[in-house]
Amino acid sequence: MSTAIRGANVELGYNGHVALAASSFEIPDGAITALIGPNGSGKSTLLNAMAGLLQPRSGSLQIEPIGSEPRRVAYVLQSTKVNDTLPVTVAEVVAMGRYAGKGPFRQLDSDDKRAVSDAMDRMSIKDLARRHLTELSGGQRQRVFVAQGLAQDHDVLLLDEPVTGLDLPSAQAIDDVIHDEHARGCTVILTTHDLAEARVADHVLLLSRRVVASGLPDDVLTADHLAAAYGANLLHLDGEKLFLDDPHHNPAGSRHEHREPRSSADPS
Repeated sequence: MSTAIRGANVELGYNGHVALAASSFEIPDGAITALIGPNGSGKSTLLNAMAGLLQPRSGSLQIEPIGSEPRRVAYVLQSTKVNDTLPVTVAEVVAMGRYAGKGPFRQLDSDDKRAVSDAMDRMSIKDLARRHLTELSGGQRQRVFVAQGLAQDHDVLLLDEPVTGLDLPSAQAIDDVIHDEHARGCTVILTTHDLAEARVADHVLLLSRRVVASGLPDDVLTADHLAAAYGANLLHLDGEKLFLDDPHHNPAGSRHEHREPRSSADPS
């Protein structure tokens, strides 16, 4: 499998603080990759760097081109990290996903409007188009921001804890879209606190202010690796079951079904 993103001894930080010590890794093209680790492990910092919002302190973080064309990246923040009191409607928020490619003072054309409409349809939020963010639930807001990411022209989709703390229908809708993007050949990279979510990804990066392990879920999410990342006080063994306790993580009240990834060669 080809590589979409390559880190070579990359160190990330801000304000004199090292958030991710020098680490090397590769993220495969066309796969679902989960970044997992305890709170403060560097997951969101690494995602910001992949989005081009943070430059490495040292080493390199390379977004590999597709042939001779640069790889296009869309970034979906957690709704909790966005000012939801902005006086904008749902349709306007989703349309913002098209602005970056338009240039200054350019109006949206029919292709842009079609992309916005399709993204809203995929997230089942067309009925919310005229409502303001302040009128929405947390799950509805997150679906709006995922739709904004889908509206962008992209080959890589970055999502920061896309289903954490959401209602069941919203979490399931976003999970379905993640796998639909994968089926379309998009490289999907998401941060998560959920071990079950990481286990059904194609590829996993386990972080603890460095890359502890990278590879297939079964090779990465071992007891030894998890103990190294979370510490003995956060890892509880019960037979073959692993429970990770993170006091900063507020999971959803009920669990949605994580779909198993399916090979593109699978005709089913």
